[in-house]
Amino acid sequence: MTDVANQHRGILYMFIASFCFAFTGACARYLRDDINPIELVLFRNLIGVVFMIWSIRVTPLRQKGGKPMLLIFRGIIGTLALYSFFYGISKIGLAISITYQQSYPVFLAVAAFFYLGEHLKIREWVAIILGFLGICFIFLPSVDTSALTAKHHVIGLSNALMTGMAYLSIRGLSEYYDQRAIILSFMLSGIILPIISLTIGNFITSESFDFVIGQFTWPTGRQYPVIFALGIAALIGQIFLTKAFSFQKTGVIAAIGYSNIIFSIIFGTLLGDAFPDTFSLVGICLITLCGVMVSFKKAV
Repeated sequence: MTDVANQHRGILYMFIASFCFAFTGACARYLRDDINPIELVLFRNLIGVVFMIWSIRVTPLRQKGGKPMLLIFRGIIGTLALYSFFYGISKIGLAISITYQQSYPVFLAVAAFFYLGEHLKIREWVAIILGFLGICFIFLPSVDTSALTAKHHVIGLSNALMTGMAYLSIRGLSEYYDQRAIILSFMLSGIILPIISLTIGNFITSESFDFVIGQFTWPTGRQYPVIFALGIAALIGQIFLTKAFSFQKTGVIAAIGYSNIIFSIIFGTLLGDAFPDTFSLVGICLITLCGVMVSFKKAV
């Protein structure tokens, strides 16, 4: 398959993944008043891991392995990114949380330059600067004098850095492991870490660390279908995301994830979130412009 065909397929896969992840976020937004973010991480992965184990039993893994620590790292950092993502949705809304998350290609492009040796042209450095400016337009006006508000936004923004690190690890693992093994490592970590967090939450209550410690509460009947939809959408998104990063340079495919922002604004507004204000819209446009510039860097 040619490089152009690979790029087109990778872009399509990332577009599908973006919609699925936005829908996952919408389910989390719907459940935020009833279920704490750590539980959502647990349920998201419990549903997905059943299907993944079934897939592996039907078709055994084909891989050479050899990078166990990187595989474990991908699982842990991805789970921590989920912690901050669902926490952000519960505190600052769906659109802003996903916009923070989708700023990860800015960090990813820089990391790819330093650690993978990917060449960045002047226009790509300009794109990175625009991306950071977009983050500032959203972050700075949203943080008032309240330390609590600052905490919510910092945790939400930290998701971008951790997501970028997780996606960068996928690039390093794709040559050694079956895609399903990479996804499974993430899901298993996304079960083990929340169980630890929720167990600690039964003995310790801390407002300062409520993003990593919580108490388990059983869902009610009307919440189960939404939880199931969240898990299935996340699974489909994860599959297409992993496939997307197997085709092309991380910077090109990652930028397509910006479509997630548009989906999140639509879902968030439908679910009762305020439409982004002027500063936030400017920030969103700058971040999207950054993504377009990085996406089409090969066209120049």
